[in-house]
Amino acid sequence: MAAQHKVSVIVPARDRPAFLRQALASIRALEGPDLTFEILVCDNGSVVATPSIAREFGAIYLRADTHGPSAARNVGLRVASGDFIAFLDDDDVWLPGNVRPHIALLEQRPDFDAVIGQAVNADQNLVPNGTPWPQEVPGDSNQLLRRLLSGLFPQIGTTLARTAVRNTIGEFDEDLIGGEDLDWLLRLARKDRLGFVPTPCILFRQRPPGSYDALQRNRIGYDRRVFLRHALPEWRIWRSPLDFAEAYRGTLWHFYEYFVEAAVERAARGEYHDALRAIATAFGVFPLRAAYHLVAPRRLRKAFWAAILPLMTSGR
Repeated sequence: MAAQHKVSVIVPARDRPAFLRQALASIRALEGPDLTFEILVCDNGSVVATPSIAREFGAIYLRADTHGPSAARNVGLRVASGDFIAFLDDDDVWLPGNVRPHIALLEQRPDFDAVIGQAVNADQNLVPNGTPWPQEVPGDSNQLLRRLLSGLFPQIGTTLARTAVRNTIGEFDEDLIGGEDLDWLLRLARKDRLGFVPTPCILFRQRPPGSYDALQRNRIGYDRRVFLRHALPEWRIWRSPLDFAEAYRGTLWHFYEYFVEAAVERAARGEYHDALRAIATAFGVFPLRAAYHLVAPRRLRKAFWAAILPLMTSGR
């Protein structure tokens, strides 16, 4: 009979009781004779139903009085008593193949402290709408570190770590409201302690398009900060200044694409001021590229004129 492993699962929760119930059910569904879970619901929201939902699934309810996912995860990290630590955001769900492949790799590779897997994007109803990512094996050591510093953002719900990481890399940085999970994983990768299993681990619920412009704007500065924090000291992995610049571009490119698309959509809907604000944000991410795209026959230029001409003619 296989040895039983105890995994502490840290679930930050903030005012999404229906989603939280789905998340906790997906964790309990993976239990078996070889695997048991200590679920730690770390709440920094205000919904009164959250403690009762935690009790419904036999979870430990913990109050996190500081705002942000880092603070919530740290509350759970401090009390976790399992052999391993895993994570799941309250709006995502685990897939049946999660956890066991991670444990198997950690048992094979005592030099690893944590393992990441694959996520599958899904809509608000948890209907998958993409293929598992990352599709290819990111590699070990410097290769994985370069990928993480060039635009690979592993979803924290695909991660399983030895509980000892509390002593080796410490807690999540509570000053980071965005990019805190990548920052934590980069600390492991810089020590060559992070592995990968090509296993779909979670359904990663996507927000409706156009519903999180403010959140994206807020995250740009944090992701830039995380990149510089880890990329600058690792000068040995960059082949040239151009190589470093390409990695920086890869880290922030998804923000640029998001706001170009937002500008096009807002202009098409007649939301001209919002379209111009999206264009301004794209400039803040990559000023030279945005300037070029405003004079070249690109989508950003079309969105700009579609927004500015009605405002000019209306005098608003």
